[in-house]
Amino acid sequence: MAQNIIVVGANHAGTAALNTILDSGKDINVTAFDANSNISFLGCGMALWIGGQISGPEGLFYSSRQALEAKGAHIHMNTKVSSIDFERKTIRAKCTTGDYYEQAFDKLILATGSMPVSLPIEGIDLHNVQFVKLYQNAEDVIHKLKNKNLKKITIIGAGYIGVELAEAFCRCGREVTLIDSASACLSSYYDEPFSRKMEENLERHGIRLAFRETVQRLEGHETIQKVITEKASYDTDMAVFCAGFRPSTKLGDGVLEKFDNGAYLVSRRQETSIPGVYAAGDCATVYNNASQRTDYIALASNAVRSGIIAAQNALGVPVDSPGVQGSNGISIWNLKMVSTGLSLKKAIRLGYDAACVDYEDYQKAGFLETDNQKVMVHIIYDKSSRRILGAQLCSEYDISMAIHMFSLAVQEQVSIDTLKLFDMFFLPHFNQPYNYITMAALQAETRP
Repeated sequence: MAQNIIVVGANHAGTAALNTILDSGKDINVTAFDANSNISFLGCGMALWIGGQISGPEGLFYSSRQALEAKGAHIHMNTKVSSIDFERKTIRAKCTTGDYYEQAFDKLILATGSMPVSLPIEGIDLHNVQFVKLYQNAEDVIHKLKNKNLKKITIIGAGYIGVELAEAFCRCGREVTLIDSASACLSSYYDEPFSRKMEENLERHGIRLAFRETVQRLEGHETIQKVITEKASYDTDMAVFCAGFRPSTKLGDGVLEKFDNGAYLVSRRQETSIPGVYAAGDCATVYNNASQRTDYIALASNAVRSGIIAAQNALGVPVDSPGVQGSNGISIWNLKMVSTGLSLKKAIRLGYDAACVDYEDYQKAGFLETDNQKVMVHIIYDKSSRRILGAQLCSEYDISMAIHMFSLAVQEQVSIDTLKLFDMFFLPHFNQPYNYITMAALQAETRP
């Protein structure tokens, strides 16, 4: 008899899990339930759509209900799983049409994702207070932007999404204010020199920055008119909350073990505290190779990998996650920044005897007079073990491939000394004979 596998949630992790199961060639009955009307929406492209840098949202979907059903899956959209009986191995779900489903499973994969953080402040329910995560959120924002009287937009949260949306709204001709309680933008990913570089970029394009300020309340008559912090008042026609995400794990309440932020606590095989029940994507923990401990890092890339791993193990093929480094990147008005592993401030906070080396130089040989931009590199390492803990790079040149090398270095616990003389080729069209990676590593303190 064919095994029954149910996947709850069909976005990045769920879609990866479904495709892995369907492509395995095994006789499996696979069913997915998703509360939304669409799947595989690339939220990372939302700002490009809002800012008019792409013509429409069609390319932001890489799969569909029809594509998965053509492979043999049973897909229930607009259908929310209301409860799971882990002992009886059954799920109960309700469709927006009112239809109920109760279905048994042999293996279960939870890919329920995350939801935006909503601050418990006065005025949060005013009209034009906006959250951005789903396709419908972006569609709503684009519809509202057709109103030419909507001139001032305030973004609360200066992480990746907040900064990307600041650019997008500015490209739409709006006045943008970016507020964060932290002292700098992108503070979860970058150390101060890189954050400051991005701040200069934002201000140069007219973004108003308001850091070290916490939103106290929102004011308005039905529609928002002001954002009030402990330091100032900002007139606004729309407030967009980008204050982070929290894992959506209500279905496991009181049954599945959870991490300190509420994410499902999983093994390196994505298995929860109940055998045969797996969790993947934003609802689950990861193993962070940089900090060498369990962590929570909500990234689409992590979701896809963990979905594949969960599916393989549900199929009976043992696969362990190699762990993650939280590799990420951003490009704002052509300023490209990428990072992996720990920042210096986070490494110190975690108790490492951490240090960093910095270097800046042109990407290619100095005699190349065109298409040759400067690159900043910042490498964090542990002075005791010499292990590379993280790296950050910044340039108008596309230096994104370099961060993959650093990501692997963190994963494989490569030492900063290994980088000093490792075999890196030279050709003027590509780099310098004394390239910025080698030169940065050579500045690291020698072992005592």
